[in-house]
Amino acid sequence: MAGTVTYTPETWGDRYTNRHGYKVTFTWTSNGSGVASGTTDEAYTGLIRTLITNPGSTAPTDDYDVEIRDSNGADLLVGSGADRDQTNSEAVNLSAPALVNDTLTLYVSGAGDSKQGVAIVMIE
Repeated sequence: MAGTVTYTPETWGDRYTNRHGYKVTFTWTSNGSGVASGTTDEAYTGLIRTLITNPGSTAPTDDYDVEIRDSNGADLLVGSGADRDQTNSEAVNLSAPALVNDTLTLYVSGAGDSKQGVAIVMIE
């Protein structure tokens, strides 16, 4: 079993700039191997611009890794979710935003046994 993952999708929009997109919040708990994995039910279309990670109250092992994968298993963050901090929330703005038109799979590794956290993906 690959831990547990739930997700909450939200849409956002700015009527002044005509920008809109999605905020997908994944909440995860790792299994005994330090892994958590879960896939959205729906597909998202746009550019992944930002990843925000927040270690939970049962903090993961330092330098745990977060990937956002497409249905082919490719890491859309291209390694930008590696080595996340054990105690601090972190945000990374992708220098080359990833084009997505697919379901999203959160894959967390190296987190430790029964650890928790949150990963937020901003799509425009």
